[in-house]
Amino acid sequence: MFRSLLPRLLGDDPPETTLSHDDAEVAIAALMVRIARADNHYGKDERTHIDALLARRRSLSAADAADRRAAAEMIEAEAPDTVRFTRAIKDRIALEERAEIIGALWEIALADGTRSADEDAMIRLVASLLGVSDVESAQQRQQVAGAASGR
Repeated sequence: MFRSLLPRLLGDDPPETTLSHDDAEVAIAALMVRIARADNHYGKDERTHIDALLARRRSLSAADAADRRAAAEMIEAEAPDTVRFTRAIKDRIALEERAEIIGALWEIALADGTRSADEDAMIRLVASLLGVSDVESAQQRQQVAGAASGR
């Protein structure tokens, strides 16, 4: 089902072509995987956290969230450089959703309780490419950090 996502994202379709709901979510999940892999440590805890985040975002069952993450891992592995991949997503995801996406990426990056310079740099790049300002990204990070400390 998601095998054709990359060709549709990066192919000849006009950028104003919107993604289906499921395709958009898998593309966003692929960004989550890319952030989680940015520090070269992508383990069970990060996969579990991505599954939980995907389930929470769209009310998925645990099995459906794990399937979506597995599809996202394959897409992320095949996706070209982050710049091209993220720009393709930006062209097809509504502006209102982009800050929320950055918040989800911060949640993944901060899941292990530490901030990695590699993850920070990747989120800064993705935020910029998605048209999310540094201020909005910082607000999202602070929200995520505040929610995590309140648990």
